[in-house]
Amino acid sequence: MSVGLDNLKHIVVLMMENRSFDHMLGALMQKNRKINGLTGNESNPDTNGAIVKVQPNAQFQSQLDPDPDHHFPGVDLQLFGGAPQGAGRVANMQGFVKDYFSQTKDVNRSHNIMYYFTPDKLPVLTTLATEFAVFNGWFSSIPGPTICNRAFAHYGTSFGQVGMDIFYILDNTIASIYERMIQAGHTAKIYYYDQPSSTMEIVNLLKNQPQIFATFDQFIGDCSGNTLPDYSFIEPCYNDHPGADGGQVLASDQHPDHNVREGERFIGSVYNAIRTNPTLWQNTALLVVYDEHGGIYDHVVPPACTPDGYTASADATGTGAPFAFDRLGIRVPAVLVSPWIPRGTVVTGPEDPVNGQVFEHASIPGTVTNFFLNGDAKRTVREQQAKSFLGLLTDQMRPDDDCVVFNNLE
Repeated sequence: MSVGLDNLKHIVVLMMENRSFDHMLGALMQKNRKINGLTGNESNPDTNGAIVKVQPNAQFQSQLDPDPDHHFPGVDLQLFGGAPQGAGRVANMQGFVKDYFSQTKDVNRSHNIMYYFTPDKLPVLTTLATEFAVFNGWFSSIPGPTICNRAFAHYGTSFGQVGMDIFYILDNTIASIYERMIQAGHTAKIYYYDQPSSTMEIVNLLKNQPQIFATFDQFIGDCSGNTLPDYSFIEPCYNDHPGADGGQVLASDQHPDHNVREGERFIGSVYNAIRTNPTLWQNTALLVVYDEHGGIYDHVVPPACTPDGYTASADATGTGAPFAFDRLGIRVPAVLVSPWIPRGTVVTGPEDPVNGQVFEHASIPGTVTNFFLNGDAKRTVREQQAKSFLGLLTDQMRPDDDCVVFNNLE
């Protein structure tokens, strides 16, 4: 192992909501050609046949309302451009504008799905991506919505689910990463934001609620008090609601159409909580990732993957065809932060046939299991195939003044 891995004691995962790689980080290609982002020539046809190119016009709020479609049938249209089910279909990423028209019923508004942010509008996320490591090839685990994708982050499978059902019938041979850790004498927690925001995970995880659930305030306290668990999974605030002090708490998950700037502030607060504790900073790896693309354009065709032994029926997929969990969902932003990572690290993906690596949400429990449990716990098929993201930690720790601290987040 590297010196960075030898010193690692904590893995923290912050999972945000519903934004694609190109939408959030695609413009970084103009700064670093190794980043597989946007040239400006990527396009989709609209329902009138007009060609709609990507544009740097993304706004923080009020632009993606109604919510873009990200359920299985809609994602199928986005991927395949409306090609009928059957053998020989090839994904072309040409159905995003057509699909968003089905929500907006407005041709001009349907073009908004092709808009992306410039780096100056996302100073926290883009700074972390350029100061540490960004993944060109991190994909959601399923071409579908939130809950089933988050299940892969906790279990390494969605047990055959491709939708938003929170009640899962589990295979008792597969334990969540939290159960694995606790049974092996390690510590693990899911930090949800607060009671009104609640948690966006499947009900089965609640059976150990007193042991594995805590609020975001406790995460901040655990960071400052050096009591952070071995593994932490952080959830943002999922809704606007009154705060305990009488003020208004804003959603920070960045799910359309919540304010993206509030999500920036939240990402920065998680990073700062780790960064400003010298002990924690040296022995923690922070992964910032998004659960799925939220229906927003990305140009990279998702690759095939190892089937996980489940099949969703044609009725469950809503497409008239079953799904064998043999291909990944659409690409999402993913950034790994540690002082043991050289500045400007780019992990190439499918665009690099020699050295490229593909990651997905099963990489999360797979990596945690490999590192803390020596791979001994039973892992799902997808976890066994998933890449570990800790290989980026090197033997050289960057000096303190070489690692950013975010000021003026409030």
